[in-house]
Amino acid sequence: MDTVQYAAHGYRRRLAEHGMLCSMSRKGNCWDNAPMESFYATLKGELVEQRDYLTRDEARADVFQYLEGFYNRRRLHSALGYLTPEQKAATFQTAASAA
Repeated sequence: MDTVQYAAHGYRRRLAEHGMLCSMSRKGNCWDNAPMESFYATLKGELVEQRDYLTRDEARADVFQYLEGFYNRRRLHSALGYLTPEQKAATFQTAASAA
């Protein structure tokens, strides 16, 4: 098995120090990483398949704008209680500050 950054010993040790487990999917098994597969389906359906890009740089800029300008800041997510990712992150920060 090839060693990859997210599977490195130091990374796994740091996770263990914080009581976390490393979760790595098996090659070719989309069910191991269903949230990311769902995200990519959303990205393709809401953005990429709706446009024709002339260059790779144009596509990168459009995806960046979609993620930072819409997906994380304005798009409501049912899995987050119909909050945006930005709003959900703020609730975690508020809870951490209160603890």
